Amino acid sequence: MSAWTLDSAHSQIEFAVKHMMVTTVRGQFRQFTAEVDFDEEHPEHSSVVANIDASSIETGMEARDAHLKGADFFDAATYPELVFRSTSIERRGDDYKIQGDLTIKGETHPVTLDAEIGGIVPNMQGGRRAGFSAATKISRKAWGLTWNVAMETGGLLVGDEIKISLDVALVAAEVAPAKVAVGAAA
Repeated sequence: MSAWTLDSAHSQIEFAVKHMMVTTVRGQFRQFTAEVDFDEEHPEHSSVVANIDASSIETGMEARDAHLKGADFFDAATYPELVFRSTSIERRGDDYKIQGDLTIKGETHPVTLDAEIGGIVPNMQGGRRAGFSAATKISRKAWGLTWNVAMETGGLLVGDEIKISLDVALVAAEVAPAKVAVGAAA
């Protein structure tokens, strides 16, 4: 097993939530780090810890982003990071179930990511590169993200279910340092 470095230029964390019960709002976190020990021969023996900068949330609308960073949602001033820490990885055919603990606003709950390895290939600098995709759904209420507005026609302004998807590129550690921040200045 060896440490791999996050390739920030080719990695992203995105989310989607229903708005007014009829449309979907999408966004992403622009800054995050990951510490990954990846076992190429037995991926189920691997581990990951990801730290996500709560204030790096972007949805394409500044007022909404400010609201999400505030006390009604992530309270980024008090809880600057969301953290995912894997606890186990199970192989399911060609895919994987990554069990882990997700901490948001000081609340930690287990989540399961459905993951796949896109492949492991040589990169242009002579090292190795690996690509991964993963997805999960969570109830935002479980983490205390309960702000909402009742609509006159029934229902709520913001849906409870959050769909999270990740596309991550890693580079073998012998080519790059062990930890890199997404969005960091070059």
